Amino acid sequence: MEGVPSTLPDGAPAPADGSLPASALDSLGSSTFSAYLHVPYCTTRCGYCDFNTYTADELGPGVSRATWLDSVQQEVALAQAVLPGAPPLDTVFVGGGTPTLLDPSDLVGALRSLERAFGLADGVEVTTEANPDTVSLGSLRALRAGGFTRVSLGMQSAVPHVLATLERRHRPERVPAAVAEAREAGFEHVSVDLIYGTPGESLVDWRRSLEAALALEPDHVSAYALIVEEGTRLAAQVRRGQVAVPDDDLMADAYALADELLTAAGYTCYELSNWAWPGGECRHNEAYWRGADWWGFGPGAHSHVGGTRWWNVKHPAAWAGALAAGRSPAAAREELALEDRRVERVLLESRLAAGVPLDVLRAPGLRAAGRLVGDGLLRADAYADGRAALTLRGRLLADAVVRDLVD
Repeated sequence: MEGVPSTLPDGAPAPADGSLPASALDSLGSSTFSAYLHVPYCTTRCGYCDFNTYTADELGPGVSRATWLDSVQQEVALAQAVLPGAPPLDTVFVGGGTPTLLDPSDLVGALRSLERAFGLADGVEVTTEANPDTVSLGSLRALRAGGFTRVSLGMQSAVPHVLATLERRHRPERVPAAVAEAREAGFEHVSVDLIYGTPGESLVDWRRSLEAALALEPDHVSAYALIVEEGTRLAAQVRRGQVAVPDDDLMADAYALADELLTAAGYTCYELSNWAWPGGECRHNEAYWRGADWWGFGPGAHSHVGGTRWWNVKHPAAWAGALAAGRSPAAAREELALEDRRVERVLLESRLAAGVPLDVLRAPGLRAAGRLVGDGLLRADAYADGRAALTLRGRLLADAVVRDLVD
């Protein structure tokens, strides 16, 4: 569940030509390089969704799905000019929105544009998110033949009343069919996304969804806790008392159940919300958590190169208009100070099963790490090897643990 938030942070003005500070370019190639492509289109807006997405009615005149590839190609040309000597792309991820509302030729065309500009590394991982109702055996075959290696299907739940509360429109029976079609099309890597904590969802409901996902035998499962975001229809329903969000204890029980069932089926929790069979890990998201470089293409997409972070204007018309006028679509940017980068490294790497190296922590964080091992929140074996890595109980209390490590 990649996506782009619907609200953008503040920042300094971004240059119209998209140029980056010399300090960012100097480090280019010291880490892997990735591309994220944002497809902001949806047929309907789900009530819980806070991503930068638009239905046809919301786009207004002069903007359509048909122009997305042209604008992406213009932004790819900009990125190529800004990043001379960039390494070949190690991962490409197409998220949304619903990328598979576009014709497969658009998604493959975007990949070919990236390949011409930067090249693709050996063994490149190329992922698209997909709604089960917007793929077919034919479209999946076209994507696989075009170079896509991984598909991530938005299952969310197997329980009709949970899907109804989320306002998810896909049919539950389409999920196993889509997984089977992806395999027949030649995809070795198939992921399913689940959400727990939906108002009205019981632990029995959640178990049913987990068991339905496991029956599909994907090599990757994501399980995300529902967050009620301000400005969504779900938040308005909660505010009016129409629905009640689950309490913290039920959410913890749901997470523990997911870990129990997934671990028993041979999956490893390699990041707080992600489990995979060996070799099924999402390398693109691992690149984010390890602070690698990436360029985000599309409206509202975020990018990071060498400690400089920037984000595009939100609306598809504004994004496309800037590119058509020969300007960068960046809305603003920020240059991270060394301490900011250290803090971010702790925040992100502590999510990973491997944890964060102890030498990244300052003295207060080191003292806290020792105490957290004693409290059963950090693994003693990892601590002995010089890393702060969460136990299962630590994952349940991750926000509090990481606050202590950041000090």
